Amino acid sequence: MYAITGVTGKVGSEVAKTLLNNHQQVRAVLRDQSKANRWSALGCEVAIASMEDSAALSAAFADAEGVFILPPPDFDPEDGFPEAKRAIESIRLALDRARPQRVVCLSTIGAQSERDNLLSQRTLMEQALASLSVPITFLRPAWFMENFAWDVASAKRDGVIASFLQPIERAIPMIATADVGRVAAELLQESWTGNRIVELEASTRVAPIDAATVFSNVLGRPVRAEAIPRDTWEPMFRSQGMQHPMHRIRMLDGFNEGWIRFESDDANIRKGALSLEDVLRELVRHTD
Repeated sequence: MYAITGVTGKVGSEVAKTLLNNHQQVRAVLRDQSKANRWSALGCEVAIASMEDSAALSAAFADAEGVFILPPPDFDPEDGFPEAKRAIESIRLALDRARPQRVVCLSTIGAQSERDNLLSQRTLMEQALASLSVPITFLRPAWFMENFAWDVASAKRDGVIASFLQPIERAIPMIATADVGRVAAELLQESWTGNRIVELEASTRVAPIDAATVFSNVLGRPVRAEAIPRDTWEPMFRSQGMQHPMHRIRMLDGFNEGWIRFESDDANIRKGALSLEDVLRELVRHTD
């Protein structure tokens, strides 16, 4: 039995479906009882637990061969990440009580960085879980290709994608969420001891200008990339309702300045199967 958290999202659902396709038993861990029927219909056992409820999580993880941890996202966290820390402590206690055979935890590229930024929530998770006496794999994927979903409308309407990633000619590691879920499911079915880090990216790194070219191919019209001036980021994010935009700004700086990066050399980084064109065609299809 594999217990999967975050199962209603893109990555978690792919983990569960990959395991089901491999004829494995899956326990879908949900926050919301109203979403249980879909997963029951697919053949999953269902457990209801929030990430902040360590007792319910422990019960959800009980007798599991493997557990997939997808920490709850917080895109506008308070300074010091208090909400993330509460969830992390709850997850740590639940895993310590349940003692599954192994754990795969979704982390991020750059989790090793000591510089405070939005992704530091994953750094805290790694640090907290590393001391458990359970074999743990920290899966560190690259920038999600699905982030380009925000650009579909402007690419179709104006022929422009506005980029926070700069310079727009600089390629960075990216990955499709379906590949993240597939690889996480594969890792759950492996055997290992202690803690390990697995980094994951697509076979080709992507610059914003490359993304514009792919959009052009997919849409059949010219599309160009434009850099969003950095001095406009904070007022822009605040106008969108963010209360603590500096965490996100420092994350973007980390990608642009190169200190959010993989630790491994290229030979040791796993590669995904999907291309940016695969992902953009699917994003565009869903908006047509």
